[in-house]
Amino acid sequence: MARAESGNLVHIHYTGRLEDGTVFDSSVGRDPLSFTLGSGQVIAGFDAAVQGMAVGESCTTVIPPEEGYGPHQKELEIDISMEHLPEGYTPEVGGELQMSSRQGHPVAVRITRIGESTVTLDANHPLAGKALTFEIELVSIG
Repeated sequence: MARAESGNLVHIHYTGRLEDGTVFDSSVGRDPLSFTLGSGQVIAGFDAAVQGMAVGESCTTVIPPEEGYGPHQKELEIDISMEHLPEGYTPEVGGELQMSSRQGHPVAVRITRIGESTVTLDANHPLAGKALTFEIELVSIG
């Protein structure tokens, strides 16, 4: 039976959960996720879990932050004055904005705290620092 290996186009169904059981993403009810194994299109731990699976096989894997979206980096949090927010924008915790890096690249940020005259913006991926549990089924190869 053929097994998934680097370079294969794979099609999988998955459900991702946080440590408390909350589902953060799933392909259930949608088309399978397709990606080239070993190409860096998905997080490293996910790629490693699919490696060697056979069509129809399922597995459950826990991916630590280092193999997922990395550790939460405190230096990616900044406090800015509310006067720097877009005109007419009402900040809410969890709200998302886009900033530019020093190099001019777009950076997505989330509002994590609102103070009297400042807001804290976090440029970490929302899943950074979290262990992720995935239930994965290999639907097809190729």
